[in-house]
Amino acid sequence: MNLMTELARFHPDPALTALLSATLEQAQQDAAELKLARLKILALTLELAHHRRLRFANKSEAFSSEQLQLFEESWHADASAIEAETEHITSPNKKRSRAGRQPLPDHLPRIDHRHEPDTCACAECGHALIKIGEDVSEQLDVEPARFFVHRHIRPQYACRTCETVTAEPIPAAVIEGSLAAPGLLAWVATQKFLDHLPLYRIEQISHRHGVPLARSTLAEWVGRLGVALQPLVDRLTTLLRDRLILHADETPVPQLDPGQGKTKKAYLWAYRSNDLDPGPPIIVFDYQPGRSGDHVQDFLLDWRGHLMVDDYGGYKALFRTGIVELACWAHARRKFFELHAANQSPIAAQALHRIGELYAIEQEGKQLDGEARGQLRRQQAHPKLEALHAWLLHTRLSVADGSGTAKAIDYSLKRWTALALYVANGAFPIDNNPIENAIRPIAIGKKNWLFAGSERAGKRAAAIQSLLGTARLNGLEPNAWLKDVLEKLPLWPINRIDELLPLRTNF
Repeated sequence: MNLMTELARFHPDPALTALLSATLEQAQQDAAELKLARLKILALTLELAHHRRLRFANKSEAFSSEQLQLFEESWHADASAIEAETEHITSPNKKRSRAGRQPLPDHLPRIDHRHEPDTCACAECGHALIKIGEDVSEQLDVEPARFFVHRHIRPQYACRTCETVTAEPIPAAVIEGSLAAPGLLAWVATQKFLDHLPLYRIEQISHRHGVPLARSTLAEWVGRLGVALQPLVDRLTTLLRDRLILHADETPVPQLDPGQGKTKKAYLWAYRSNDLDPGPPIIVFDYQPGRSGDHVQDFLLDWRGHLMVDDYGGYKALFRTGIVELACWAHARRKFFELHAANQSPIAAQALHRIGELYAIEQEGKQLDGEARGQLRRQQAHPKLEALHAWLLHTRLSVADGSGTAKAIDYSLKRWTALALYVANGAFPIDNNPIENAIRPIAIGKKNWLFAGSERAGKRAAAIQSLLGTARLNGLEPNAWLKDVLEKLPLWPINRIDELLPLRTNF
């Protein structure tokens, strides 16, 4: 009903009509402003709850696995201390049981310590003792970094007849004329790029062992090592581009800006193979001065395949060149998780339940081959995806625009084609978690090394981290692999470089 039309039927005073019209218009404006204010309050409440949860909560979505481990290790240490103190008070002479302890790895060398009695006569009756068995217990031990010296002795032999001198050459080295053996170079590289120790800490460690290694010397080794290993990184990148399904992600890295006396923001881009592919896993890092999508195009070159990414706009141009987008269900789920954590939304709870069913199907098909997994997805996941899509569309009609619930639903609906594509092929990943897990240690390592000293230093770090990260993904011990490669690399033929890559062949 139109109030002003009904009022006109009674021919009221024009002044009264104008007053009522102005009052009604103001009321409508106030109602609109009130609606916007409520939506803004809801959005701010959601954002505030999100930040509070990141600071105080202990749920898995709030912290990374490394952060959670810090809490868990403190809890376990405190519990063990309390147990020890209790045992000391209640049973000071009681021996602690070894039952349930994990066996120590078989590949470790064993040093036997035999504890024989002082005499072979029985302490009770004096007769000879007979061995009836052995009680064997094991303890794990470690030696800190042990420095030692390789002496290369070259006997020289002379021929009296032709007056020539013969001597065997010194083995070729990655850094000619350097005092560093391959084992030391590998140790420095893994300490810096895998354990994220700055060179000044490595300098302190060596000095503690009585070996003065100047930071400038360590830096020179690292620079030359990066050049020597670059052909392996280039080949690894080529093999990665041969894959038809890739993951991509990026993380900001502070870079020193000497001219300004501060740091500027650069980015470490990461590209990873798909775990559902039959080949060995590969990860390649690419350091760039910015976050422009052009850097992705420069890295991928003419690659065309399926790319799993988040919703960052820098990737969008790729999908107009023939590359097909795969969207991450973990990101879509996270929107609803944050909503539920903020206000216990029943809509968010329902969405989490439905997405959880999709992941349960993935868990069931984890050990299947691609064809069998694809069939499982088509039979079980596809109907659930259709039902989830219909439910999201229907629910969105009853949700206010601009609210947290609307934003969570819109995120999934906007990317639905890319989100649902994984069911079309048993080899497609459901989310981007593999690359996020691979890039997370580097993001945490930034707290140690603080910033990259230059763009060249960032690219060198990305190259070496690509090799060490790939070695770890393939189950190889990075330090041992790198030491072996540095011993072989100086005389290794370039046409056999694939044999030096940190890739296991039993995939």
